Amino acid sequence: MAIVSRVTDSPGTRRRGADKRRRLSAAAAQVLHHQGVERTTIADIAHAADVPVGNVYYYFKTKDDLVRAALSEHTARLEEITDGLDRLPDPRERLKTLVAAWVEQREVAARYGCPTGTLAAELDKRADGVLDREAGEVIRMLVDWAERQFRALGLPGAADHAITFVAAYQGMSLLSNALHDPEIMTSQGAALTAWLDSLT
Repeated sequence: MAIVSRVTDSPGTRRRGADKRRRLSAAAAQVLHHQGVERTTIADIAHAADVPVGNVYYYFKTKDDLVRAALSEHTARLEEITDGLDRLPDPRERLKTLVAAWVEQREVAARYGCPTGTLAAELDKRADGVLDREAGEVIRMLVDWAERQFRALGLPGAADHAITFVAAYQGMSLLSNALHDPEIMTSQGAALTAWLDSLT
C-alpha cells in the first residue's frame, strides 16, 4: 500500500493532476461564458478540457464546484490584467488602456456578453444566493481597482466614478450582446474614454 501511495503521489502524477484541474477550470470559464450555467453539463466542460468525464469528479464533485472554479479563473484573469495595467505610470492611462482592451473583445461581447457579468446575472436568479455573491466579489474587485485609479488621480468622488466606469462597461457589453452589435462597444468605449479625459 505504501508503494502504491508513493507512486500515485509522485511529482509527475501531481503535476498531471494539477494540469487536468487547471484545464477543467479554464474550460469551465469558457463553456459557462458561451452556454450559461443551466445549459452547460459536466460532460460539456470535460469535452472542452479534453478530460474523460469520469475523471472530472476526482477534481470537482458538482457542477457548482466547476462554477466556483470558473469564478476563480475570472479572478485570476482580472488580477493578471490589473497587475499589468498597474505597471503603467499614469492612472488615467491605466483606465483608458482597460477600455481599449474591452473594445478589442467586442466580437466576443456581442456574442456572449461580459464573462463575469453574465455569469453573475444568471447566478442571481438561483434560490441559494451563494454563488451569485461570489460572482459579485469578482466585479467588486474591478470596482475597487478602478476606485484606486480615480483616487490616484486626486479626483473627488472616486467611489462614484468607479461605479460609473464599471457600469458603463457592463452596460455596453449587455447592449452589444442583446443587439448583436459589436460596434456598440466601439462607440461606447470611445465615449467612456472621452469621459475619462474630461475628468479634472
